[in-house]
Amino acid sequence: MPLDGSDNSFRALDAGIFLSKKLDSDIILMYCVSIFPSIEVQIMDPIRCQIEERKYAEKILEKAGKICKKNNVSFRTVIDYGSPGYVLVRFIKSKNNKIDLVVIGSRGRSAVKEVFLGSVSNYVLHKSPIPVMIVK
Repeated sequence: MPLDGSDNSFRALDAGIFLSKKLDSDIILMYCVSIFPSIEVQIMDPIRCQIEERKYAEKILEKAGKICKKNNVSFRTVIDYGSPGYVLVRFIKSKNNKIDLVVIGSRGRSAVKEVFLGSVSNYVLHKSPIPVMIVK
């Protein structure tokens, strides 16, 4: 379950928790720290941006973990680095992860980036070998 801290990603978490409880399954909470600063922060130092983004990722995953615990859903967290769409699909395709469904928010934090590069959810939808559920 990719999270970026946006409202849509937490609505996707709610849907994932609902499904997890019905299907007695676990959730993988994942945050991808972009190695390329987003358009909004290009004027800042890229290394500092990654450090700040890592701290933000930890905060978001902690919040999501608390929501999972409150709902008695088993979970694990993953933080990875790179282009979010590519990293998510690589993670999904890894035979070590045994993922049956990706639940992802329809839009993330960066609407400006989406206009130029296409959304992460759209990329995952088209490149994933397993079903993808997009939550608005």
